[in-house]
Amino acid sequence: MTQVISVKFKDSGKNYYFSPDGKTYNVGENVIVETANGLAFGTVAEGNHEVEDERVVPPLKKALRVANNKDLQRLEENKTKESDAFKVCEEKITAHKLDMKLVRVEYSFDGGKITFFFTSDGRVDFRELVKDLANHFHSRIELRQIGVRDEAKMLGGIGICGQPYCCKRFLDDFLPVSIKMAKEQNLSLNPTKISGSCGRLMCCLNYEQESYEYLNSITPWVGSTVKTEQGVGIVTDVNLITGNLTVKPKEGEGAPYKTNRKHVKILGGGKAKKAEDTEE
Repeated sequence: MTQVISVKFKDSGKNYYFSPDGKTYNVGENVIVETANGLAFGTVAEGNHEVEDERVVPPLKKALRVANNKDLQRLEENKTKESDAFKVCEEKITAHKLDMKLVRVEYSFDGGKITFFFTSDGRVDFRELVKDLANHFHSRIELRQIGVRDEAKMLGGIGICGQPYCCKRFLDDFLPVSIKMAKEQNLSLNPTKISGSCGRLMCCLNYEQESYEYLNSITPWVGSTVKTEQGVGIVTDVNLITGNLTVKPKEGEGAPYKTNRKHVKILGGGKAKKAEDTEE
């Protein structure tokens, strides 16, 4: 077992392990840590604790100290520099006539490296831009192309549910989502209804997927032949959440009636109810 602390560098993002180096750190404390890119400012997400050796990626860097007032002042100065660097970079992008959209600028804590995040529909030859920026800032420059989901996570915003973006608010990483999930949850397949502001499928499709998979496994599909207290019939409608079914007598006599999946026995299969393609 290895003793570590977990440190987060952004409000929503992954936690990284660091060696406490014999010191005690508490949750919420701002700390200065050693990284491959130099010193970094982070927040303790989990204090001193032990993890299996296999979970630690060597070499394990150290947490140096709790951040002091001078460190906090430097952090604020870096934020001001980031704002100025953003304007300078946008001007130079225009001057070089590059098809790219600048999203964010980040200064390393010690100021030795500046990272520019951008989006673009294709590959961008930014070699001359890097040289121009390096000559202007006299620092190590990195230009990093990101996707639309990363852009949404960085910038934040309000989703169609009225809540701040999940990726910005609490998700450590992007969840795998697919159109199959929307079908299994009987959602509209209209892209405007199941896509987030980033234009990709909403991450929240993943949240209840496990429950829907279970409910689908125990619920008769539309078209299934079932045996109920009133006889044999065909399922014509399903409410997956409540388990309520509409059953039409197989012999064609009598009106369709309501029942519940708890009170039926499946005799034959059918087809799953398809999600509607049109807006409701």
